[in-house]
Amino acid sequence: MTPRPVRIALAVALLAGAAACSSSGGSDPLAAKSPAPAPSTSASGAGAASGKTVVVGSANFPENVLLASIYSQALQAKGVKVEEKFNVGSREVLYGQLQSGALTVLPEYNGALLGYLDAKSAATGKDAVNTELKAKLPAGLAILDSAAAEDKDSLTVSQETADKLGVKSIADLAGKAQDLVIGGPPEFKSRREQQLKDVYGLTFKEWKPTGDTTANALKDGGIQVGNVFTTDPKIVQLKLVPLDDPKNLFSSQNVTPLVNTAGLDATGTAALNAVSAKLDTAGLTALMKRVAVDKEDPSAVAKSWLKGAGLS
Repeated sequence: MTPRPVRIALAVALLAGAAACSSSGGSDPLAAKSPAPAPSTSASGAGAASGKTVVVGSANFPENVLLASIYSQALQAKGVKVEEKFNVGSREVLYGQLQSGALTVLPEYNGALLGYLDAKSAATGKDAVNTELKAKLPAGLAILDSAAAEDKDSLTVSQETADKLGVKSIADLAGKAQDLVIGGPPEFKSRREQQLKDVYGLTFKEWKPTGDTTANALKDGGIQVGNVFTTDPKIVQLKLVPLDDPKNLFSSQNVTPLVNTAGLDATGTAALNAVSAKLDTAGLTALMKRVAVDKEDPSAVAKSWLKGAGLS
């Protein structure tokens, strides 16, 4: 993704920051979000068969805290003993703690994690990214099943622009981009201008550094195309339309549990894979709206989602 790897996939006030990039020049959710206010807490279930305490960690931004709380409560629902260590920091800190065993489980983003491990990787689709990840992770670390939910870059337009131009995908901007102003984070132009020319044949009329105001600039008409992250609640709130990316310009950023295998048994693995099977981008975006816009407690939001998904 453009600036942002351990952000908030469709819909409504993303708390984003600056960022380390993936190999495709994309954003890195774990290093680029605004810190979340929730403190680290501890909780325990009835105890897993192995008797081990699983330590669930998170990066210091709201979406990752929410995901970690979902993981924690899903594990507890299966009788796994859990300790929560939320708001730890960026990937550089978290990855080392996972390797050492200080953390057992971490919500990750597969494309961003691959970019951290191999800056030259060109993998884009979920399966290709995960195949490379499994080959590059050191002994003792593993990824579990990836969710359909992603927090990634998109080119997004207003509903008015989508209707007026008849566009549903980035490819549909061909023959139209020369009349359109595009906006995004300050680094977006240098990272993506040539790629958009090479991959989709697009040359825009003007590039504007709109940063955190990109979604509002789309709604207000200051720009016609913007780089908005797919779990930004403003997508739904402002009725914006993320364009499909048929040529995979933006790398996959699926929510994926990264685990220290020595600390997680089959019961815990199954519980986390069950979460991934239920979590999609629209659902994550709706949850993030409750956390980032409505200011609900992430733990309470996680609890209600798990109940609705039949996982608690």
